Amino acid sequence: MGGVNRTSGGGPTGANLGAVRSHNTALVLGLLRGAGGAGISRLELAERTGLTPQAVSKITARLREAGLAAEAGRRASTGGKPRTVLRLVPEAGHAVGVHLDRDELRVVLVDLDGAVVVERRGELDLGAGAEAVLGVVGAAVRGLVADALGGTPPDAPTLLGVGVALPGPLDHARGVLHRVTGFPQWDGFPLRDALAERLGVPVVVDKDTNAAALGLAVGGEPGPGEQRESGQGAGDGAFPGSGSFAYLHLGTGLGAGLVIGGRVHRGARTGAGEFGHQVIRLDGPPCPCGNRGCVEVLCLDAVARGEVAEAARVLGVAAGNLVGLLDIDLVLLGGRTVAGSPEPYVAGVAEVLAARARREGMPGGSVRVAPRGERVVAEGAAQLLLAPLFGRGDV
Repeated sequence: MGGVNRTSGGGPTGANLGAVRSHNTALVLGLLRGAGGAGISRLELAERTGLTPQAVSKITARLREAGLAAEAGRRASTGGKPRTVLRLVPEAGHAVGVHLDRDELRVVLVDLDGAVVVERRGELDLGAGAEAVLGVVGAAVRGLVADALGGTPPDAPTLLGVGVALPGPLDHARGVLHRVTGFPQWDGFPLRDALAERLGVPVVVDKDTNAAALGLAVGGEPGPGEQRESGQGAGDGAFPGSGSFAYLHLGTGLGAGLVIGGRVHRGARTGAGEFGHQVIRLDGPPCPCGNRGCVEVLCLDAVARGEVAEAARVLGVAAGNLVGLLDIDLVLLGGRTVAGSPEPYVAGVAEVLAARARREGMPGGSVRVAPRGERVVAEGAAQLLLAPLFGRGDV
């Protein structure tokens, strides 16, 4: 797979994406990814996609030529000669995921399987201004890619692009920031285009909570100590059943990523999930957003006082509002603050939700810590580039 190709107008188009632009090709790639190292035969691909064997043969031939697929041996058949099985070549493509927090930068490089190849962390001041922040991000991405792939954007081989996730609100479709809570100077800044011009590769921008929810929805390599369910491959999604859950991120702020029916719910203006700024105490303390008594300020104030049980209770009350509104049965907790003391947060939120369920005579929902730990946002940011390649562009 070659480096970043360019259109006749000079704009970046990604690494050899011509081979994977069609919907049918994305479906095949998704099944190859889900099959893992064991591989999948052309006949199975035809049966599962509904495509003709001839169409599958043409698609897999293009994928092999592009270096995205390779033979994985032969499998005995019920009749006739053994079938050749194919597998995805994970190292044939990579994406960078960037998590811009208010005071920290985390950058990961992942392969086509979603596995993290290399990771970097560093300090960041989101209030330092666009030029300073872009300089830090650009240097971090170039250094990471150079160390792992032996080149720098836009000439690094196999690099598909960069996904960036940061606190909202923002316009995901245009990659433009709105008035980020506590950092009004970012209002209206075209982060996607500014970073794409600086790096020379495609860039996608989304809220940190949406990126994390996307990564959790499409699945990927299990984190430390995790096991994938039998038959579940990367990209199959980590949470079977209704395909609906809420990811609550408590770090330097508080937000939610919503997955409804297997798709990230961003809303009409891509602004859904501003969970932290629901008012739950009318006479509460002022919040940087301009309201009083927001769940974010109440929760973070409790954290600052060292009152973890109270922070968990406040988070549980807000989570209960969300569960009651959307009728979801799974709440995942993540973020730096939760990672520092996960058990009390899970127990506290679960207790509030269980009490609500008893009052309403409804089954209780499930609460647990989200997989991937503190890098769930950065990995999800990389999936902003990868998901469309595997037929998950609707998320």
